[in-house]
Amino acid sequence: MKVDVILGLQWGDEGKGKVVDVLTPNYEIVARFQGGPNAGHTLEFEGEKYILKSIPSGIFQEGKINIIGNGVVIDPALFKQEVEALEASGHRLTDRLYISKKAHLILPTHRLLDAASEKAMGEAKIGTTGRGIGPTYTDKISRHGLRVGDLFHNFDEKYRNAVQRHKEKLDPSDWEGVLPKLEKEWFEGVEKMKEFQIIESEHFINKHLANGGNVLAEGAQGAMLDIDFGSYPFVTSSNTICAGACTGLGVAPKMIGEVYGIFKAYCTRVGSGPFPTELFDDDGQLLRDQGREYGSVTGRPRRCGWIDLVALRYTVMLNGVTKLVMMKSDVLDSFDTIKACVSYKIDGKETDDLPFDISEGIEPVYVELPGWKTDMTEMQSEDEFPEEFNNYLTFLEEELGVPIAIVSLGPDRAQTIIR
Repeated sequence: MKVDVILGLQWGDEGKGKVVDVLTPNYEIVARFQGGPNAGHTLEFEGEKYILKSIPSGIFQEGKINIIGNGVVIDPALFKQEVEALEASGHRLTDRLYISKKAHLILPTHRLLDAASEKAMGEAKIGTTGRGIGPTYTDKISRHGLRVGDLFHNFDEKYRNAVQRHKEKLDPSDWEGVLPKLEKEWFEGVEKMKEFQIIESEHFINKHLANGGNVLAEGAQGAMLDIDFGSYPFVTSSNTICAGACTGLGVAPKMIGEVYGIFKAYCTRVGSGPFPTELFDDDGQLLRDQGREYGSVTGRPRRCGWIDLVALRYTVMLNGVTKLVMMKSDVLDSFDTIKACVSYKIDGKETDDLPFDISEGIEPVYVELPGWKTDMTEMQSEDEFPEEFNNYLTFLEEELGVPIAIVSLGPDRAQTIIR
């Protein structure tokens, strides 16, 4: 059996959580393979709304195992908050949520380092969520990180040494008076984590596959935020592309099956960084309002623009996408005309390839398609799609070379059409 992968093809916030939830009944295991507690995967069903930060989006389906993989970074304090919120809503987690021993821990001082770094950068700041994710991955790569498994191996000494290293990088004003409260919440979170099964997840997953089982790997953020291939340096700190599922779960490339690439019918971005198709007019604000484009964790307004097919072709290529999933199609229901960027013009020359630097000098080349001017949120099958919407789907499939297998017509689990 194979590991199927779900990941975002844009700058994150594509709606991955909902699709994971919809597809989970087809799998025995759902596993997060990278990122930290800024993921903010939002799910809506049965009149309730849930926001998941570290926990995989398959957690609501009975009888499914959910794994936080080794490529994820975890803040125990935020983990405790997330677990308790879900338990209060009636969802039992301890029998279905496992944590990898090799996942790295976000320490309280990582959050302080994150805030200090952003402050020092001024207008050049990356626009992080301030949750310590970047500094945690920095420690991981520099071989100073602490892992979940370290909680059971001389942890007090390892923790003290790590905090001391961090304090040496900080001004005392950054941590004096703040750190004791953060540490109290953090160690309470550690005790909560210990209630769950903490496993050698790479062995667990591979044995499951060898016994004929299957796995759905859930990515966070989006491919244009990949540390290697994204809009560097305005990227996240992990590999968000399909290859990250191999390193983030410990599975071989030959075990990858279907790759579901998720994108919005338009485009958004949070924080700083280049965004060639960004709109600053009424259309951009309408996309923001109609799409409720405000961060599910941070509340930050998202930057909005037309769909960028240059960037999408690039991420389809990088990820080996086999099936496309288009989200938030309904957000475009009221537009007379839909625009799509099909190429870039740079120094008067047109290109279909994403260049090394997209921060300046990019002029998007658009094509215009007629809008469908139809409320599609109540539609139950693709037979009900208006002709103009079908034309939009065909246009995108021809441009991207991959079939659109799933179309989302609203935030609820039920507003999903599988073609």
